[in-house]
Amino acid sequence: MALILFLLFLLTPLIEIAVFIEVGSLIGLWPTLGVVILTAVLGAALWRAQGLSTWARAQETLRAGELPVREVTDGAFLLVAGALLLTPGLVTDAIGFLLLVPPLRRWLAQVVFRHLRARMDVHVVRPQDPGAGPTIEGDARERDD
Repeated sequence: MALILFLLFLLTPLIEIAVFIEVGSLIGLWPTLGVVILTAVLGAALWRAQGLSTWARAQETLRAGELPVREVTDGAFLLVAGALLLTPGLVTDAIGFLLLVPPLRRWLAQVVFRHLRARMDVHVVRPQDPGAGPTIEGDARERDD
């Protein structure tokens, strides 16, 4: 995992620089800078709107007495999208914009949860007394397979 993160932090700026050079050579310096600024402003506006919407849905779900699993997952992906949109670059902006697409986020969440389920054993125990409240005990262990 450390190697993957190292490569990610090393390769991301190199890829961004290469894309800037290519796009700049095609459309020029000022249009390239304009695109970067436009994607930052547009991305921030979309990110804020989706974040507020997700927050409102989470509150509604909690009021209904349910766990806001989808909303928390959306919030986590929106957090990553925001970080990518704040990072100057065309590639990171493109990935950030993709994470703003709700169906893509849901698909990605399924992939992540499938991966986690395959690597972990999770056992949830609910209290026997229904009047005992919303306490849920759980135990998770990473498998070595």
